[in-house]
Amino acid sequence: MKSVNTSVMKKDAMALVTGKPVYTDDLVPKDCLIVKVLRSPHAHALIREIDCSRAENLSGIACVLTYKDVPGKRFTMAGQSYPEPSPYDRLILDQRLRFVGDAVAIVAGETEDEVDQALSLIKVKYEVLEPVLDFKKAKDNPVLIHPEEDWQSLLPVGADNKRNLCACGGQEQGDVDEVLSRCDYVVDHVYHTKANQQAMMETFRAYCYLDTYGRLNMVASTQITFHVRRILAHALDIPKSKIRVVKPRIGGGFGAKQTVVAEVYPAIVTMKTGRPAKMIFSRYESQIASSPRHEMEIRVRIGADKDGILQAIDVYTLSNTGAFGEHGPTTVGLSGEKTIPLYRTPKAFRFAYDVVYTNMMSSGAYRGYGATQGIFAVESAVNELAKEIGMDSVKLRELNMVKEGDYLPAYHGETLNSCALDRCMAKAKEMIGWDEKYPSVDMGNGKVRGVGVAMSMQGSAISGLDVASVELRLNDDGFYTLMIGASDMGTGCDTTLAQVGADCLECDVEDIVVHGTDTDVSPYDSGSYASSTMYLTGMAVVKACTEMREKILSKAAQYLSCEKESLEFDGKRVYQPEGELEISLKEIGNRVMCSNEDMLSAGASHTSPVSPPPFMVGMAEVEVDQETGEMELVDYVAVVDCGTPINPNLARIQTEGGIAQGIGMALYEDVTYTDKGQMLQNSFMQYKVPTRLDVGNIRVEFESSYEPTGPFGAKSVGEIVINTPSPAIADAVANAVGARVRELPVTAEKVYRQMRG
Repeated sequence: MKSVNTSVMKKDAMALVTGKPVYTDDLVPKDCLIVKVLRSPHAHALIREIDCSRAENLSGIACVLTYKDVPGKRFTMAGQSYPEPSPYDRLILDQRLRFVGDAVAIVAGETEDEVDQALSLIKVKYEVLEPVLDFKKAKDNPVLIHPEEDWQSLLPVGADNKRNLCACGGQEQGDVDEVLSRCDYVVDHVYHTKANQQAMMETFRAYCYLDTYGRLNMVASTQITFHVRRILAHALDIPKSKIRVVKPRIGGGFGAKQTVVAEVYPAIVTMKTGRPAKMIFSRYESQIASSPRHEMEIRVRIGADKDGILQAIDVYTLSNTGAFGEHGPTTVGLSGEKTIPLYRTPKAFRFAYDVVYTNMMSSGAYRGYGATQGIFAVESAVNELAKEIGMDSVKLRELNMVKEGDYLPAYHGETLNSCALDRCMAKAKEMIGWDEKYPSVDMGNGKVRGVGVAMSMQGSAISGLDVASVELRLNDDGFYTLMIGASDMGTGCDTTLAQVGADCLECDVEDIVVHGTDTDVSPYDSGSYASSTMYLTGMAVVKACTEMREKILSKAAQYLSCEKESLEFDGKRVYQPEGELEISLKEIGNRVMCSNEDMLSAGASHTSPVSPPPFMVGMAEVEVDQETGEMELVDYVAVVDCGTPINPNLARIQTEGGIAQGIGMALYEDVTYTDKGQMLQNSFMQYKVPTRLDVGNIRVEFESSYEPTGPFGAKSVGEIVINTPSPAIADAVANAVGARVRELPVTAEKVYRQMRG
């Protein structure tokens, strides 16, 4: 391999660091209407009267839209493959308002000041209804979030709007209760994670216009270009053929942009006015009306015998989807499917869940997608079990962890082709000096240092569902164009896919021009989510390159007037090893431009019947003040098995960034609501995202395995990296001062109360 497993610089690196106009708002035409939304001050209400006359008559206002002016066709904003498992429970604007921040009216005007003034002139008479704000009381509550008759669930996910249920279900093997009754040690605890914000630098934004043919052209910062086309077609009630979606560079997504948050508003304005329109979410709007992580409460019961061998695992998850069901039925599954299979020894397991509607901001996708919440709960329970047994928590995992070749009944019955989890654990243990530091060291100054551990798994695409496609073209002078449908959202897939192609075609990365993503031009791709891009799209690249090599050999044989079987291709030329005939790739590329009946192009799609998990071990060292409970993260080490790292530098950056987000979830990021349903952390002054100074020393290493179903042995790396910090840090705090915090974030106040409890 010449390019794969090499730290090639990102193709767009110089454009980004020199501030070139590459993002959505950089590309907006000057005559674009400014679009904003009037938002509900109530958690649950009906619009009884709405007077927009003064706003409509204001100078510079192009249109004011209410629920009476938009299509009455319900849809979901979740960017998922069709038919979507998320229920059709939204309208662009609805008479019923379901959370503080829900859309009441849309205003479009020439300037931001004029639009702001128009918003202030809209008069609304609300009938305020009783809200459901406690998700533990939502199921079968007499107050219904979605009483409407046209609510629809397309797939059998256990949804019932008459019970405030977005989904319910589970799976079971063996008699969990009977096995637990025979265990020597059992822990039974409830863990609570909050609705964390993705907090990407570029907020939600989109602009659109009608082209010469009257088609809606949408330019959006999105991870799901093709799903946006379908969602807009449903919402606007127009054919998909009338919509084109283009994705420029994305200033971060982390799953937030796997939901159509902004796009429908400028789209309906453009359809109504015929003019270009844009919507740029403020940070305030991104905090109160976006698509954060699902709040979950997870009860875990784990039992072991006297030797520390796990016998049974029981997980029940209650998930709060908020006002709408985006990603509700799917995120919850990962809280069990990506936790229980980490352990190979249990004789029985059970996983059950309920996903409920409440009058809070609707949730969505966030890096880790439910596995993050589940890993915090299950790994914390395993650490508590180790304490109960009196066993080193690393030793407990070494006795029970999954290994290569294992059959995983709790993970869709897959068999592990690749797993370096044991080597990840050994390396992490060595890096942090576990044996010298576990469980804690008294620093002699009123502070104690503790270490904690957690491990995790994720997946690589959604098996049997997700699709990736590419098209490869040979151009004059012998360079290639690679058309992809995947959305590079800052991860560098434009570069890493070119690296895969370069090794397949034996050329330089610079010889492959990567283009994406435009629904009129790019081949279909499910989108950049579910840790799918390198694993799935990478294999499509391998297939397309294999086909291209065959076509190059065939064309060379035609030009050289010889048998194809006598030729070989080395990336620069086609030649006869046993003869003198030879033709350069450059000449082939130029000759096919004249008198040619064969397109030298190759297209390939790829889907996978399996979703091979990457694995990770994280270990944290914290220092805790015994008087105040104040904590400092001293050291964090992580060892990742992502198969073959295609680009080690980009994989390392992904890992470090994910760990930083996980540290934020563990220590800083809190979400609280008033008794009226107003979310208090509505800016970065209140919602504390960690800075570089807050995340301590992060050290990352890789333990490679080889995944035979992935390109050059690669698995995913994008999501798994956020999962281990919260349980590892909580464990380190508990080992330092005995304070076991089961609700994130782990704050000094909670630690102090536990110490004094």
